[in-house]
Amino acid sequence: MDPFAVLLLCGSLVLFSVSGFGGAVDVISASQTLRDGETLNSSGGVFQLGFFSPGRSTGRYLGIWYSNIPVQTIVWVANRSKPVADSSGSLIVNRTGGLVLTSRGNVVVWSASPTGFVQNPVLQLLDNGNLVLRSAADASGGSSSGNFFWQSFDYPTDTFLPEMKLGWDLRTGIKRSFSSWSSPDDPSPGDFTWSLQNIEFPETMARKGGTKYFRSGPWNGLRFSGAPQQSLNPIFWYNFTSNEDEVYYMYHVNNKSMLVRSTLNHSNYMWERSTWSPDSQEWRVFLQLPKDYCDNYGLCGPYGKCSMTNLPYCQCLKGFSPTSLDKWNSNDWSQGCVRNKPLGCPKSKDGFLKYSNIKLPDTTNCSVDATLSLKDCEKKCLINCSCTAYTNSDIRGKGSGCAMWFGELLDLRQYPDAGQDIYIRMPASEIAGKHGPVAWMIAVVVLVVAVSCGLLLVICLFCRRKKNTTGNKEVSLIGQEHEMPEDDLELPLFDLATISNATNNFSDKNKLGEGGFGPVFKGVLDDGHEIAVKKLSASSTQGMHEFKNEVILIAKLQHRNLVKLLGCCIQDEEKLLIYEYMHNKSLDAFIFDPSRSKLLDWKRRFHIISGVARGLLYLHQDSRLRIIHRDLKASNVLLDEEMNPKISDFGLARIFGGDQTEANTTRVVGTYGYMAPEYAIDGLFSVKSDVFSFGILILETVSGKRNRAIYHSNNSLVGHAWELYKTGKSIELIDPSLSDTCTISEVLRCIHVGLLCLQEHPDDRPAMSLVVVMLSSNGSLPYPNQPGFLAERKIRDSMSSSSKNESISVNDISFTLLQPR
Repeated sequence: MDPFAVLLLCGSLVLFSVSGFGGAVDVISASQTLRDGETLNSSGGVFQLGFFSPGRSTGRYLGIWYSNIPVQTIVWVANRSKPVADSSGSLIVNRTGGLVLTSRGNVVVWSASPTGFVQNPVLQLLDNGNLVLRSAADASGGSSSGNFFWQSFDYPTDTFLPEMKLGWDLRTGIKRSFSSWSSPDDPSPGDFTWSLQNIEFPETMARKGGTKYFRSGPWNGLRFSGAPQQSLNPIFWYNFTSNEDEVYYMYHVNNKSMLVRSTLNHSNYMWERSTWSPDSQEWRVFLQLPKDYCDNYGLCGPYGKCSMTNLPYCQCLKGFSPTSLDKWNSNDWSQGCVRNKPLGCPKSKDGFLKYSNIKLPDTTNCSVDATLSLKDCEKKCLINCSCTAYTNSDIRGKGSGCAMWFGELLDLRQYPDAGQDIYIRMPASEIAGKHGPVAWMIAVVVLVVAVSCGLLLVICLFCRRKKNTTGNKEVSLIGQEHEMPEDDLELPLFDLATISNATNNFSDKNKLGEGGFGPVFKGVLDDGHEIAVKKLSASSTQGMHEFKNEVILIAKLQHRNLVKLLGCCIQDEEKLLIYEYMHNKSLDAFIFDPSRSKLLDWKRRFHIISGVARGLLYLHQDSRLRIIHRDLKASNVLLDEEMNPKISDFGLARIFGGDQTEANTTRVVGTYGYMAPEYAIDGLFSVKSDVFSFGILILETVSGKRNRAIYHSNNSLVGHAWELYKTGKSIELIDPSLSDTCTISEVLRCIHVGLLCLQEHPDDRPAMSLVVVMLSSNGSLPYPNQPGFLAERKIRDSMSSSSKNESISVNDISFTLLQPR
């Protein structure tokens, strides 16, 4: 080789090792220097290490940020309390693996030492945002795991990234906790801290200074007991580790391409989780903690529980009263509650009262024995007079482990459908079934009276049934033709004369409307109670099977977004269902009426969409039964006085048992404009069929237009929405009457979610649990695939495959479809 070329090559190598490097490499070798103005990129280009000045500050800090987004977002700072005054800062890895950040005059600003001897040390920036010190041999693969002699993830600042650990390394004593910046111009530790309590029953705790103001509740095997949103969010998965070496919590993102961060906001003391939106080029917050009033630590004081569904928010536990009634009545609940009667231990036996759906109390004075069953836990707590409560430490399966509290119970919260069970110690006289002699005698008397009344009621019913059967040949609920055991009903049976009188003999003036199964009338009972009566017509396709289905099914359902069934009547060939009366009738009466649509502003429409979503989630996942509605549409969404939505008409609903997720039928019934393609064509229905119908409902509510024609994609509302979405013109779908009230980003998000629900393949459609999350958050959404259009030729093929007719409706217009194959 030419000697001059060799000399030039050697000079270049020396210059590279001393003066820095370009942005393409992800490692700094021993004796290399990273100077102000140079950057180190992770191998995939996700993160960048370099010097920066925050906000209006002129100080220079060494930090890590996202490299491919226009908004510089810092996730870690090395010298957060000691900035470099000018651009003289430089970072070097010395030959023993030490990291040294110096300023002008070689003044050490920040340093870090390895945990052991490192052979050929290199500093590497990984694609998960972790800056690690490792040997050169380990760094060649670029793995995010391995033998690290130092890592930035062990010394977090204000940002919690996926794959980071929040908690303790018990071998080294390292505590991984977070602290907010002091201000946007100053990354030094602020007042707000977030940490994992190193106690027997660990939980995360937020503090302002030394004062607690939010806690997550302890980890119960599935989630933190005070974080129900963790079970509703399939975007993430979580793991919690507690052993002799480590105690930590970690979260992961299923979609690795999604940029997610959790940060401590210095200004409002919020723990915020957000995702980067490429469309809007901004971070969108979709979770904030504390999220509501009841998340404030210790709001209701000792033995007080907080509930967002009640006013006032704080209530004393059963058997307790406010410590200071005057302060309690003035909404100062901080002193909490005291027992009405002292505990009997050790002189007499105490017992335990079960509370369900509770955020477990502060676990500072709590002990755990993972080997005990719940029964053994009760025994152990009972013999210790200082034990005030117990529960399972792990709720997976049938529950296991034992957690016991000692002393006052603080920061309890009541959820409608989250949390877990806890058993609180009470004197025997405060517990049903464990009363003293007087209470026992009262209970016996009450029991005798109840049994006597029950016998009289049975005799009366027998005599009445016998009279009706011989007199007018009434079709009995327990008759042989229509067997329908009264035990299954769990609701009152109304007399036909009572209902006839309430509806003015089913007068046309009382008629509210007419569905596929018959007319609906308004009625007023003798006590002034308003009702809605669904009268099945003789020609109705809803026979006794559908009637029984609706009665038995809806009687077992209780949710604020489901219509309440008050009773039924079967007499003189009449089949009647009596519902609570909805003053504002149904959703379709508003959104499809040009004059009335103006009464539903965007806030109300979004409230309705969200309420229907929660109602469907209850049917699909949270009720005692897994229920597929099969006929969700705008006319089956009723509105009460405050415009709260309630799903109605369960005549076509189906119950799924166990792990069943789908079924097939040759009897396709429902409303054609809302049917999923796989159901209308092949008779296959599942929870995803309801999701499809919900997607139609969203588009109709946003646009104020019916989804009438669905044979051709270009003629339907769905097809129109899809074409607008593809061309970035979704805003044109919005009902003109909403122009002055809508939040554009929120409406566009609803359209996007609607199209996700309408994807052709059922597996591509989100579950209702994810739909609820997507509607309530600001996170980025996946791109939807083409909606499921019902091709005309497939319909004709399906219709020609059978000779049997089935009556269904097209947006409440009668239509006949032949059974599919």
